[in-house]
Parts: sequence; structure tokens; C-alpha cells
Amino acid sequence: MANIRALLVGLSRARGSLAEAGRCASTRPSILASLGAHYKIPMPARWFSSTGLPPHLVVGMPALSPTMNQGNIAKWRKQEGDKIEVGDVICEIETDKATLEFESLEEGYLAKILAPEGSKDVQVGQPIAVTVEDVEDIKSIPADTSFGGEQKEEQSTESAPQNKVVNVSEQSSTVSRISPAAKLLIKEHGLDTSSLRASGPRGTLLKGDVLAALKSGINSSSTKEKKSPAQPSSQPTRDSQSQASSISQKDDTYEDIPNSQIRKVIAKRLLESKQTTPHLYLSKDVVLDPLLAFRNELKELHGIKVSVNDIIIKAVAIALRNVPEANAYWNNDKEETQKCDSVDISIAVATEKGLMTPIIRNADQKTISAISAEVKQLAEKARAGKLAPNEFQGGTFSISNLGMYPVDHFCAIINPPQSGILAVGRGNKVVEPVVDSDGTEKAAAVTKMSLTLSADHRVFDGQVGGKFFTELALNFSDIRRLLL
Repeated sequence: MANIRALLVGLSRARGSLAEAGRCASTRPSILASLGAHYKIPMPARWFSSTGLPPHLVVGMPALSPTMNQGNIAKWRKQEGDKIEVGDVICEIETDKATLEFESLEEGYLAKILAPEGSKDVQVGQPIAVTVEDVEDIKSIPADTSFGGEQKEEQSTESAPQNKVVNVSEQSSTVSRISPAAKLLIKEHGLDTSSLRASGPRGTLLKGDVLAALKSGINSSSTKEKKSPAQPSSQPTRDSQSQASSISQKDDTYEDIPNSQIRKVIAKRLLESKQTTPHLYLSKDVVLDPLLAFRNELKELHGIKVSVNDIIIKAVAIALRNVPEANAYWNNDKEETQKCDSVDISIAVATEKGLMTPIIRNADQKTISAISAEVKQLAEKARAGKLAPNEFQGGTFSISNLGMYPVDHFCAIINPPQSGILAVGRGNKVVEPVVDSDGTEKAAAVTKMSLTLSADHRVFDGQVGGKFFTELALNFSDIRRLLL
């Protein structure tokens, strides 16, 4: 009877554990969504370890954007042993778009940090922390316990002795293959391949092997062996040694600059844009004097300070509204042009981590002063890495302005899936004939600015591009059109 009673108690406990695990798993959402400036994600389901650990949560690296597959731990807001309340920010994560705050939707205590501050390229789903319900349970989580984050390191550690044996055997064997880069170095420095050791698979001699040999001074010994029969003096030896020393110093002069997640994504997107989007380039010079006079009038008469770029945004938005064919994008699935319902202008903002494009939504419906205030706010958030996903994802058209630099004109790269980006150069004083009020023609100095449109030729043809520039030029020549 005692054995039967113990069996029934065990079955009851197992059934309770399975029910609890099912309830926890059912509360986990299948799709993560961003909420404003913070990204709120419920903790993973609890699991009960058979190794005697208390109930705990293993927090994995979340996917904070649709294109994110890895991220960096920028800063831990909570430390081991700290109490976590609902809504508390646990850490700041640098994604491929911006630096976002990771919030908790459950209470508990931070028992262990698996990915320390400054961790780079942490894969989505990889454990970054462990939390427990009770503060006393923190002591029950050993410091050396692995929760999956160190699996990669363990595997590499376990395979290290085997790799070491393989490398020794490869190094002791003769070189069977030589990489193209290694061949160039061998030919350039006149090295003897029999004195080199290969670290690549199947006895392949790599570029790094040759550079390592040059740093170790093998260049001087091999050169001496080659030249000793013809020139037995010690002078060639000193020359070759100084040459090897200069080579070593030259190899050590470079510096690796790690890319941020944002710059990696920017590089990938720009390459895809140039390879998959047929770029059409159209350019035009517009007279900037009416715009500058209007800007001074706003400042002197109304006390409103706006930039030239703010007025350009408004002028472009009005032109896109009047030429709806230009405010469109190419739908790859349908293989046709799709017109956009709103005019949302993306503004290129340079930051330390890369180029960001915050969006002025419904720019054609906003006043110039409202656009100016919004641009300042979004630019500050972009430079601080605090842009919310809805503030930089989307947009129907982009503007890249380098007018504050000595750049007369340039061609920008389209930001997919948008179909156009306008590159704005600086204003320059030029002398050209103008017609006076009495009808006489005379020479006058005017300020002109170069505009270059990079457009998706699948959406823009010559006619659409011409209509867009016609409307845009009218907005610059008659600034009152922006107030209609």
C-alpha cells in the first residue's frame, strides 16, 4: 500500500506541474509588437529544473524589429539581486535600427546576468538573464550554472583539443594548397613554401600564415638561404632583417573599427537598393532668393525661426500632393505601382551610429513652423538613439540635404521601398540675365540651388519626373503656394 500511495502522490505532482507549465506557456504571445518608445515583452514560461534549481525565468534576447536577428547589450538598468516591478526597464538593447528599452511585464528578482553590458552580436533567443520569484532563491542559482548562453563556448572548448591535434598534424605536414592571397605574399617577399606552416583545412596555406611567418622573421632566414651562395657577406642579412621589421611595422598600422548594428543594416540595404532598383537621375537648379526672403520675413515680422530645410520639406510635400504618381512605390508581389494615401517625408539625419531617417508624416497638411518643431524633436531623438519604430519605419519619399557643406550637387541612393529621394546641394551666387519690371533685360546676381532626384524607374518615367520638377520649381519661385 505504501508503494501505491507514493506512486499516486508522484502522479498528482507531475499532473500539477504540467498544468502549471501549460498555463504559463499559453500566456506567451506568438507575435511581439513594439509599443511606443519602449518594447514591452512578457517573460518566457517558467520551467522547473531537475537539477534542484528553484523556479526561474530564462530571459532571451528579444526581436525588437522585423529585421533584427542579433543585438548588443548597451546598458543594464537592473543589476543582479535587484527587485523587478512590472514596467521596469531591465536593460537597453542596441538593435539594427535604434537603441530600445527592454521592459518587464512580470515581477521578480534579477538572479543572474548571462550577457554582460557591452556584449556584441547576441543572437535573438539567446539567454541574456535569469530571474526568480523570491529573493531567497537568488542564492540557489549557482554563478557557474549554464542556461544555454555558454553552449557555443562549451562546444568550442570541447573541440579545442581536437582542433589542436589537427593543427599540429597539418603544420607538421607539407603544404598541399595555397590560397590566392598567400601566393601573392609569397611571390612578393620571395618566401620558401617549405618553411611555412599551413593552418587551413586540408593543409591549405592562408594569408594569415604568411603574415605570421613574416612577423616571426622567417623572411630574413629564407632570404639569407637563397642569397648566401651568391653573396656570402653579412650585408644582405641586415637588409633583409630591416625589410622584415618594416613589413611588421606596416602590418601593425591598421585599426579595426567595429560596425554598429545600424551601420551593418545600412550597408546591406544600400547594396540591395543599388542592385535591385533601377535608378533614374533627374536634376534641376532652382532660384533660392524667394525662399530666403520668405524665411527672413517670418523671422522679422512674426518671430518664427525656421530653416531652409524646413521650407524645402514643405515644398516637396506640396509637389508630391499635386503629382500623386510620384508619391508611390513599386509593389514586387503585384509587379505594379502602388500610390500612397499620405505624404510622409523621411529626413536623413547623420548620427554617430549611422544615418537615420525619421519621418514627418502628412507633411503636406502641416505648417512650416510645425514641420520645423517636429524636425528638431526627431533629430534629437535620432542622435540619442531614442527613436521609436513608428518614427523611422515607413515614409513615402526621402530628402537628403547637404546644403550646410561645400557640396554643390550629388546623387543619393533610394531608400526602399520608397521610389524617390531628393538630394539638395548648397546655394551659390551666380550672375545671369533677368528681366526688370519695365521689360528690360539686365545682369543680376541670384542664388541658385541644385536639386537631384534619384527615382525608381519602374515608378518614375520622364513624364512623371518632369511634372514633379515643374511643381517643385513653381513652389520655389512663388513661395505663396506653400500657404494654400
